[in-house]
Amino acid sequence: MRSFKSFMSSTRRIKKKNRNRCKLKSQSAFHKQNCISHNNELLDRDEAIEDTEGFRLKTYAPSHTYWVQPLGNLYLNPGSINCRDTGLGNLHALTDELVLEILGLLSGNDLGVLATVSKSFYVFTSHEPLWRNLVLENLSGGFRYNGSWKSTYIGAYYPSFDASNSAIQNFKVRDFYSDYLFQSWLCANLEMKPEWLVRDNIVRKRGISVEEFVKNFEEPNRPVLLEGCLDNWDALKKWDRDYLVQLCGDVKFSVGPVEMRLEDYFEYSDHVREERPLYLFDPKFAEKVPNLDSQFDVPAYFQEDLFSVLGRERPDYRWIIVGPAGSGSSFHVDPNSTSAWNAVIKGSKKWILFPPDVIPPGVLPSPDGAEVASPVSIIEWFMNFYGATKSWKKKPIECVCKAGEVVFVPNGWWHLVINLEESIAITQNFVSRGNLLNVLDFLKRPNASVLVSGTRDRVNLYDKFRNAIEDSFPGIIDELTRKEEQKQIQQKKLSFWDSVTDSKVGAFKFSF
Repeated sequence: MRSFKSFMSSTRRIKKKNRNRCKLKSQSAFHKQNCISHNNELLDRDEAIEDTEGFRLKTYAPSHTYWVQPLGNLYLNPGSINCRDTGLGNLHALTDELVLEILGLLSGNDLGVLATVSKSFYVFTSHEPLWRNLVLENLSGGFRYNGSWKSTYIGAYYPSFDASNSAIQNFKVRDFYSDYLFQSWLCANLEMKPEWLVRDNIVRKRGISVEEFVKNFEEPNRPVLLEGCLDNWDALKKWDRDYLVQLCGDVKFSVGPVEMRLEDYFEYSDHVREERPLYLFDPKFAEKVPNLDSQFDVPAYFQEDLFSVLGRERPDYRWIIVGPAGSGSSFHVDPNSTSAWNAVIKGSKKWILFPPDVIPPGVLPSPDGAEVASPVSIIEWFMNFYGATKSWKKKPIECVCKAGEVVFVPNGWWHLVINLEESIAITQNFVSRGNLLNVLDFLKRPNASVLVSGTRDRVNLYDKFRNAIEDSFPGIIDELTRKEEQKQIQQKKLSFWDSVTDSKVGAFKFSF
């Protein structure tokens, strides 16, 4: 085991991140009532949380491992002493986040030994994300989820040890109070509140022409939900977990940093209860299983895809997406300034979109756009920031996209997506004439080698793409540039009547 001195030396090498966790809005309610007691009864706990601003636990939510309580409960028990502090010794002055950062430097053996030091260390060293990282780093995709990440790790390295022993599973630590650890569990087990799902202000269209789509949505860079354009997809009729498991067999797909068989991934997603579930997001699915590629077609609205001129050198552009309820993507902008479409085949997804000039609350992009820090999980974002957007002048575009529907995401739009149930989807990024100039400008930025993604050759992508466009569509870049310049001139140039009349009241105004 490492000494405290070596722990502190290691932390200086940890890259500083914005890891500020937002406080529970319902924390004051937790302080007012001792909502989490030592009585291990799900009903009492469920009722308590349901009373705090309408939050409700999932019906299958387990009690918190080791019965960690929110810090507010300590204030309601004046005779109690937080064993978190007494068990950490000199480390008690560190925040929970920093303690876990330090523990993240240890091996599984080190964590096991440290767990025997005190009850406090036992709780911290049992924090599931620590073991998740160890499993993903050391076992790659060669594991089968065993109910928890800790049990999965132990089962892989010490198969004779029974990690499911009831005495171990039911072990509880009295008087351990931590908002950080409690909130991690809470976010993993909360239901989506109805008020988070009710707002649906996206434009919905069915059966519109390609020309209408381009004029009213692609050119003005506006999101739209399209209905009925997947009706001829075989995927819509066939793709469920049983069919895909049988079709794909032992083929492994990208799941976060590892590769997993679909059967193993579904076993994981059936049992996982964590704040940020792993998401199957594979850009090479069509090459791995060609039959998947033959069972869907690009909708007519997105047929023009100018990145295709690069052939095999084009950046990653399409993905199959599979995930359980609660999985999803936190706020981001699609890569390389492309636009995108996302088609739901099974399940449903909640979408929240902000225009390019509105940075979502809780999101911290770097000045050069190379990094986007989103310190909170998706559920935490809903808990702490969603309500504030109701009073914003520029409210987000929202919808629930169901099976058979497609969301068009214009280039530059921020978006968050969370699965409301187990979902299967196809998404594809594309470059049309409407955003070709945006993509070229993006690819030639001074820091393009950092910004560009999905390709091995980030440095030369601009030159390759521009040359390929000129060869395939001679003069198109100059033509689009002239049109854009004329458009900007028209927007800046006011007619005489526009300059002397007030369009709102229809009367003259003087602009001396």
